[in-house]
Amino acid sequence: MSDAVYTTTYASPIGRLTLASDGKSITGLWTQDQAHFGAGLTDSAQPKDLPVFQATARWLDAYFAGKDPGKRPPLAPQGSPFRQAVWQALLEIPHGKTITYGDIARHLSASTGKSASPRAVGGAVGHNPISILIPCHRVVGKDGSLTGYAGGIDAKKQLLALEGAFTG
Repeated sequence: MSDAVYTTTYASPIGRLTLASDGKSITGLWTQDQAHFGAGLTDSAQPKDLPVFQATARWLDAYFAGKDPGKRPPLAPQGSPFRQAVWQALLEIPHGKTITYGDIARHLSASTGKSASPRAVGGAVGHNPISILIPCHRVVGKDGSLTGYAGGIDAKKQLLALEGAFTG
Protein backbone atom coordinates (compact mmCIF):
# COMPACT_ATOMS: atom_id res chain seq x y z
CA MET A 1 0.00 0.00 0.00
CA SER A 2 1.17 3.51 -0.79
CA ASP A 3 2.14 6.00 1.90
CA ALA A 4 0.50 8.76 -0.13
CA VAL A 5 -1.91 11.05 1.68
CA TYR A 6 -4.63 12.99 -0.09
CA THR A 7 -6.76 15.86 1.15
CA THR A 8 -9.87 17.79 0.30
CA THR A 9 -12.11 20.31 2.03
CA TYR A 10 -15.81 20.34 2.77
CA ALA A 11 -17.90 23.42 3.59
CA SER A 12 -20.06 22.58 6.61
CA PRO A 13 -22.40 24.52 8.91
CA ILE A 14 -19.67 24.43 11.60
CA GLY A 15 -16.97 25.74 9.25
CA ARG A 16 -14.59 24.33 6.67
CA LEU A 17 -13.61 20.71 7.27
CA THR A 18 -10.37 19.20 6.02
CA LEU A 19 -10.45 15.52 5.11
CA ALA A 20 -7.49 13.21 4.61
CA SER A 21 -7.32 9.80 2.99
CA ASP A 22 -4.82 7.10 2.13
CA GLY A 23 -6.66 6.70 -1.16
CA LYS A 24 -9.18 4.13 0.10
CA SER A 25 -10.24 5.17 3.63
CA ILE A 26 -10.69 8.36 5.58
CA THR A 27 -7.67 8.89 7.83
CA GLY A 28 -8.52 12.37 9.10
CA LEU A 29 -11.34 14.89 9.39
CA TRP A 30 -10.70 18.15 11.20
CA THR A 31 -12.57 21.39 11.78
CA GLN A 32 -10.87 24.61 10.77
CA ASP A 33 -9.25 25.61 14.08
CA GLN A 34 -9.31 22.21 15.76
CA ALA A 35 -6.72 21.26 18.33
CA HIS A 36 -4.41 18.65 16.80
CA PHE A 37 -5.49 19.87 13.34
CA GLY A 38 -3.95 17.76 10.61
CA ALA A 39 -2.20 15.39 13.01
CA GLY A 40 -0.27 12.97 10.84
CA LEU A 41 -0.43 15.10 7.70
CA THR A 42 2.85 15.90 6.01
CA ASP A 43 3.84 18.52 3.45
CA SER A 44 3.56 15.79 0.82
CA ALA A 45 -0.23 15.53 1.27
CA GLN A 46 -1.85 16.27 -2.08
CA PRO A 47 -5.31 17.66 -2.85
CA LYS A 48 -7.21 15.09 -4.89
CA ASP A 49 -10.78 14.16 -5.73
CA LEU A 50 -11.32 10.56 -4.61
CA PRO A 51 -14.37 8.28 -4.45
CA VAL A 52 -13.95 8.05 -0.64
CA PHE A 53 -14.11 11.86 -0.42
CA GLN A 54 -17.24 11.88 -2.57
CA ALA A 55 -18.83 9.22 -0.33
CA THR A 56 -17.86 11.21 2.76
CA ALA A 57 -19.34 14.40 1.30
CA ARG A 58 -22.63 12.57 0.66
CA TRP A 59 -22.57 11.23 4.25
CA LEU A 60 -21.87 14.72 5.64
CA ASP A 61 -24.56 16.29 3.41
CA ALA A 62 -27.16 13.92 4.85
CA TYR A 63 -25.86 14.31 8.42
CA PHE A 64 -25.95 18.12 8.31
CA ALA A 65 -29.42 18.00 6.68
CA GLY A 66 -30.63 16.13 9.77
CA LYS A 67 -31.16 12.89 7.85
CA ASP A 68 -29.83 9.41 8.56
CA PRO A 69 -26.50 9.43 6.73
CA GLY A 70 -26.40 5.63 6.58
CA LYS A 71 -23.23 3.61 6.56
CA ARG A 72 -20.03 5.53 7.20
CA PRO A 73 -17.36 5.59 4.52
CA PRO A 74 -14.33 3.39 5.30
CA LEU A 75 -12.29 4.76 8.21
CA ALA A 76 -8.63 4.13 9.05
CA PRO A 77 -7.62 6.23 12.06
CA GLN A 78 -4.01 5.78 13.16
CA GLY A 79 -3.27 5.43 16.86
CA SER A 80 -2.23 3.16 19.70
CA PRO A 81 -4.29 0.08 20.53
CA PHE A 82 -5.83 1.95 23.49
CA ARG A 83 -6.84 4.90 21.31
CA GLN A 84 -8.23 2.50 18.70
CA ALA A 85 -10.35 0.85 21.41
CA VAL A 86 -11.67 4.23 22.58
CA TRP A 87 -12.45 5.32 19.02
CA GLN A 88 -14.27 2.03 18.43
CA ALA A 89 -16.34 2.70 21.55
CA LEU A 90 -17.21 6.15 20.15
CA LEU A 91 -18.54 4.51 16.99
CA GLU A 92 -21.00 2.57 19.15
CA ILE A 93 -22.65 5.69 20.65
CA PRO A 94 -26.06 6.01 18.99
CA HIS A 95 -26.98 9.14 17.04
CA GLY A 96 -28.65 11.64 19.36
CA LYS A 97 -27.24 10.08 22.55
CA THR A 98 -24.38 11.07 24.82
CA ILE A 99 -22.08 9.07 27.07
CA THR A 100 -19.51 10.04 29.71
CA TYR A 101 -15.78 9.48 29.74
CA GLY A 102 -16.35 7.31 32.83
CA ASP A 103 -18.90 5.17 30.96
CA ILE A 104 -16.35 4.52 28.22
CA ALA A 105 -13.63 3.74 30.78
CA ARG A 106 -15.90 1.22 32.55
CA HIS A 107 -16.88 -0.35 29.20
CA LEU A 108 -13.22 -0.74 28.19
CA SER A 109 -12.23 -2.11 31.59
CA ALA A 110 -15.04 -4.68 31.42
CA SER A 111 -14.31 -5.71 27.84
CA THR A 112 -10.51 -5.87 28.09
CA GLY A 113 -9.96 -6.77 31.73
CA LYS A 114 -7.50 -3.86 31.92
CA SER A 115 -8.15 -0.78 34.01
CA ALA A 116 -8.96 2.37 32.02
CA SER A 117 -9.37 5.79 33.61
CA PRO A 118 -11.75 8.52 32.46
CA ARG A 119 -8.72 10.82 32.11
CA ALA A 120 -6.98 8.38 29.74
CA VAL A 121 -10.20 8.02 27.78
CA GLY A 122 -10.41 11.82 27.59
CA GLY A 123 -6.92 11.98 26.12
CA ALA A 124 -7.81 9.43 23.44
CA VAL A 125 -11.12 11.17 22.67
CA GLY A 126 -9.30 14.50 22.34
CA HIS A 127 -6.88 13.00 19.81
CA ASN A 128 -9.60 11.45 17.62
CA PRO A 129 -8.32 12.17 14.10
CA ILE A 130 -11.69 11.69 12.38
CA SER A 131 -14.13 14.12 13.99
CA ILE A 132 -17.87 13.82 13.35
CA LEU A 133 -17.57 10.45 11.58
CA ILE A 134 -16.11 9.05 14.82
CA PRO A 135 -18.51 10.97 17.07
CA CYS A 136 -16.32 12.29 19.88
CA HIS A 137 -18.75 15.20 20.26
CA ARG A 138 -21.16 12.74 21.95
CA VAL A 139 -18.92 12.41 25.03
CA VAL A 140 -19.83 14.62 27.99
CA GLY A 141 -18.65 15.15 31.56
CA LYS A 142 -19.97 12.96 34.38
CA ASP A 143 -22.54 15.63 35.27
CA GLY A 144 -23.67 15.92 31.65
CA SER A 145 -21.67 19.10 31.08
CA LEU A 146 -20.23 19.85 27.66
CA THR A 147 -16.58 19.39 28.45
CA GLY A 148 -13.75 19.98 26.01
CA TYR A 149 -14.03 19.31 22.32
CA ALA A 150 -11.03 19.66 20.03
CA GLY A 151 -13.25 21.44 17.50
CA GLY A 152 -14.49 23.91 20.14
CA ILE A 153 -17.47 23.91 22.47
CA ASP A 154 -19.61 25.91 20.01
CA ALA A 155 -19.13 23.23 17.34
CA LYS A 156 -19.92 20.52 19.91
CA LYS A 157 -23.17 22.34 20.84
CA GLN A 158 -24.12 22.65 17.16
CA LEU A 159 -23.46 18.97 16.44
CA LEU A 160 -25.37 17.78 19.52
CA ALA A 161 -28.26 20.17 18.76
CA LEU A 162 -28.38 18.85 15.19
CA GLU A 163 -28.76 15.35 16.67
CA GLY A 164 -31.37 16.49 19.22
CA ALA A 165 -29.04 15.73 22.13
CA PHE A 166 -28.55 19.34 23.27
CA THR A 167 -31.22 21.96 23.74
CA GLY A 168 -29.32 24.60 25.78
